[in-house]
Amino acid sequence: MTVKDLADQTGIPASTLYKVSMGERDPRLSTVKKIVSVLEPERHRFIAVIAAKFLLDSFETREVDWEGQKFAVRGYSAHSLDECIVAAARAEKDGASGIVCAPILASIVEKIVDVPVGMLRPELSCVDEAIGAVLKKIG
Repeated sequence: MTVKDLADQTGIPASTLYKVSMGERDPRLSTVKKIVSVLEPERHRFIAVIAAKFLLDSFETREVDWEGQKFAVRGYSAHSLDECIVAAARAEKDGASGIVCAPILASIVEKIVDVPVGMLRPELSCVDEAIGAVLKKIG
């Protein structure tokens, strides 16, 4: 791949790429991310799901198609707020294209990562089941 090809695919001016390649300029993180996304496109094609291990074990979706692109789905197990924050940072470092987590965590995770964050939303039947389980424990 030529510098011109890389410039066309990343949207980075060829002159900038030449300066970076010659060591005349230190690239910004955003520049590095664009270059890596072209040179290693599959690396960034996954969605991270942060949840308790039992939930991660119960879902079967390991790959999704979205607008002609395939994305893997990777689970990141967490059982506390601290573990969720660490999992989000690790998922972003691993190259996640986006993160899905519990609603109570989403606003926190959005503040610490630079990828889109989505919320898991339980079906009402799950909430009803949980209420029933609590009522049984109450007696």
